[in-house]
Amino acid sequence: MNELAIVEKIRRLALRGPQITLGIGDDCAIYRPKSGEDLLFKIDPMIEDVHFRRDQPPAILGQRALGRNLSDIAAMGGTPHFCLVSLAIPDGFGGKWLDQFYRGLMALARKTGTALAGGHLARAEKIYCDVVVSGSVPRGKALLRSGARPGDAIYVSGRLGKAWHKRIQPRLELGRSLRGRATSCMDLSDGLSLDLHRLCVASGVAANVDRVPVVRGATLERALHGGEDYELLFTLPLRLAAPPGTTRIGGIVKGSAGAVLYQGQPLPRRGYDHFAGA
Repeated sequence: MNELAIVEKIRRLALRGPQITLGIGDDCAIYRPKSGEDLLFKIDPMIEDVHFRRDQPPAILGQRALGRNLSDIAAMGGTPHFCLVSLAIPDGFGGKWLDQFYRGLMALARKTGTALAGGHLARAEKIYCDVVVSGSVPRGKALLRSGARPGDAIYVSGRLGKAWHKRIQPRLELGRSLRGRATSCMDLSDGLSLDLHRLCVASGVAANVDRVPVVRGATLERALHGGEDYELLFTLPLRLAAPPGTTRIGGIVKGSAGAVLYQGQPLPRRGYDHFAGA
């Protein structure tokens, strides 16, 4: 099967969104935004032996490649519109592997209304996938990391410490429900200890954490530092009720920007950082 035939097969699988006026097949896709919205853009690569192993099911890899990006759209309170997928694969990874990868990706794309508008295919020694997602929020309504205030309560959207090879469930509906309510929000991808520190730095505040909801079978250590949870971390004023299914884990306080205590003790930042040892 040659590249043109592969692209045509992907085109038939692709969801065509109503605002995509020109999709797969030309040199560029054309997207026509609505008035009164701010566009969101996210790019997040997946690299073999960094984010996944070659022996993992390709359908899971495809789902996660898109899900990682959609989680960031959710963290801004956005609605996804389209994605662009660049995929490089080694020799021998042909029709069946590609078919399963794109079917996994498109299952989540259809579920979330995310059109596949284009991308690129190439050969490489290792599997490399780079996904760009565009979404939108009503103008001026995007959730940011920088609005947390002393006195706010801190919440997470689910249990932490998930295995790294599972499907991702981006919290898009929750993110949209937090617009105009949450004072800050971000997605948990690099570990609670590191991501909460980042939120506090952006907001110029400190945090006290009292408890952490841990997924069954995981350790507290993994829930605090492991990453790859793709839940939402957000803050709410105390007067507001939390959305169903979320867990209050602590509160925002005055203090050195970025300082986090867990049950009264300083919480070390041991989440995932690509350049921590550089």
